Amino acid sequence: MSAPLDVSGDVVELLRALIDIESVSGRETEIADRVEQALRGHDHLKVLRDGNVVIARTELGRSERVVIAGHLDTVPIAGNLPSWTTHDSAGRKIIWGRGACDMKGGIAVQLSVAAAVTRPQRDVTWVFYDNEEVEEYRNGLSRIAREHPSYLRGDFAVLCEPTSARIEGGCQGSMQLRVELKGLAAHSARSWMGHNAIHDAGGLLRLLASYQPRQIEIDGLIYREGLNVVTISGGIAGNVIPDRCVIEINYRFAPDKSPAEAEAYARTVLDGYPVKVTDVAAGARPGLDQPAAAEFLRAVGGKASAKLGWTDVARFSAMGIPAVNFGPGDPSKAHADDEFCPADDVVACRDALIWWLS
Repeated sequence: MSAPLDVSGDVVELLRALIDIESVSGRETEIADRVEQALRGHDHLKVLRDGNVVIARTELGRSERVVIAGHLDTVPIAGNLPSWTTHDSAGRKIIWGRGACDMKGGIAVQLSVAAAVTRPQRDVTWVFYDNEEVEEYRNGLSRIAREHPSYLRGDFAVLCEPTSARIEGGCQGSMQLRVELKGLAAHSARSWMGHNAIHDAGGLLRLLASYQPRQIEIDGLIYREGLNVVTISGGIAGNVIPDRCVIEINYRFAPDKSPAEAEAYARTVLDGYPVKVTDVAAGARPGLDQPAAAEFLRAVGGKASAKLGWTDVARFSAMGIPAVNFGPGDPSKAHADDEFCPADDVVACRDALIWWLS
């Protein structure tokens, strides 16, 4: 095995070491081995390994338990390994490389705080999981929730996804819809003998282009919905009238709706069209009224905002555990070829979690 990760040293150098361990989804064994090795060196933690999921727990008998989680995998490499550093115009250090933002900055924070806080005021479960960036059925956190739900039990959860070191509460739900329009094929020289399915899409496209997204306040946070065409396909040749047009629509809905309620709403908007739901993921309410969440807000400072996107906080919400997103890095740089994370974000997140837990 390679040199141990120095989880008690400089958290920014720890981030670089983590980035340099290639861990594209499905190939997380090495990084899981290194994380497990580092955590087993600390007597205050009970460490469990299940596949490429590593869990470390304090067992101090506290009245509350919090879960702090992050995924070990990244999207594929794009010429952005090994890591490198630069400084911006203000002299601030910037860390570059695949996973710097999504989300090895968060993993570095988790490991550093897990090592530093030996007697937290709340018991802590640290979770490092695999396969977040791929199909849902492979997701390590989802698997543990199904097979060993007791491992994730807690009163509050923090997912260290990138948020620019600010709290983002809950998350939107996401639904994929498909509308398939039928026509009649014919030679394009005799188009009147057929029926153009792609032309029929015009009404639906105009409807969605004029759709006004709903905004709603939940626990003091404003969630903005969206209903958008994301792909359109049809036609088989340049001289054939298309007899089929498939329109894929993504619906991002606020967490006040269940998936069933979101589907009913989408069908109302798309009334008259043959709608099929192909995928759905429930959203998560922010739960900022919980005592642990309120104290977390005070520790971090600033003002929480709504998470406009879907994250694994929804898995905790489904288990009845309120959860927020909080981690280093600009979320708009997740999956970008020029992915980076400011060193200041990493330090700020680490300090906030230490203050909160201590």
